[in-house]
Amino acid sequence: MAEKQVLLTKEGIHKLESELETLKTVERNKVAEELKEARAQGDLSENAEYDAAKDRQAEIETRIVEIEKMLKNVTVIDTEDEMTDTVKPGHRVTLYDETFEEEVVYLIVGSTEADPLNGKISNESPVGRAIIGRRAGDIVEVDTHGGIDKYKILKIEN
Repeated sequence: MAEKQVLLTKEGIHKLESELETLKTVERNKVAEELKEARAQGDLSENAEYDAAKDRQAEIETRIVEIEKMLKNVTVIDTEDEMTDTVKPGHRVTLYDETFEEEVVYLIVGSTEADPLNGKISNESPVGRAIIGRRAGDIVEVDTHGGIDKYKILKIEN
């Protein structure tokens, strides 16, 4: 079964590669030292420090595997040379939110990089799905938890 492709910007790829490097070089060594110190305390059956270090080691190894899997299946979002006539992942989109009567700006990213509080929404989110493939001037209705929201696409940029 083919793995799901992971959409990432170049910045997102760099962040994951940096995190992976830190986990492999710094965090693995740190937890190995914690395990060594906990073992030196004697009886491991009632050693909370040892149990905590083993749990942390498992978390680190799980995250390493997760990141390696994502990087293996990455599709780079690169819109530098693309036309901006329709909304695609990687585009910065200015919308007029008719519900709150304000302009909002979103960068459309893959779900791995989504960070709505910082203006990055996933192409799989309700708003992201609704505006993908649409053009400036289009009005879209989005079914959200709070009801139907209307947005007008004002501008599409790389």
